[in-house]
Amino acid sequence: MSTSGSTNSGLPPFDPWLQPELFRGVLTRRVFAFLIDLVVLSIPVILACMFIAVFGVVTLGLGWALFWLISPASVIWALVYYGASLGGAHSATLGMRVMDLQLRTWTGAPGYFVLGAAHALLFWLSVSFFTPLILLVGLFNGRRRLLHDMILGTVVINSSVAAQVAQPARTY
Repeated sequence: MSTSGSTNSGLPPFDPWLQPELFRGVLTRRVFAFLIDLVVLSIPVILACMFIAVFGVVTLGLGWALFWLISPASVIWALVYYGASLGGAHSATLGMRVMDLQLRTWTGAPGYFVLGAAHALLFWLSVSFFTPLILLVGLFNGRRRLLHDMILGTVVINSSVAAQVAQPARTY
């Protein structure tokens, strides 16, 4: 078997020792991407609350009974947003695209809808149960992966340099 062209056979495609530029500044960018995504997620929820408030006034208070839908609709909206954007062509949410980040699987494949929705769900559950201090996990590994990234087998990379870094040739 020929191994020409493959310098890291057997290793995952994103190695922090061979390609440190893929992980440089990722944690800081993820924080800002999260804040951008939080704004994107909250705009439709705020608009829905405003609509229900006005609808309640018009219907003399009957429409305000719809406020109970806001919480479950917000969860569904967030899962659809993350699933569709992380599973889309860019493998990134709007905030991640602004900050030049991409979500990839451990093997280097782009994300898909279920992975994106699970990524969001595990993020919110881990932060809820283990406090935001769980995010410090990213400081102690080379790939800057958070707990939910490790569980799902994903990695977030700096997409502005990902196009410049050539992947090794496959040997099969």
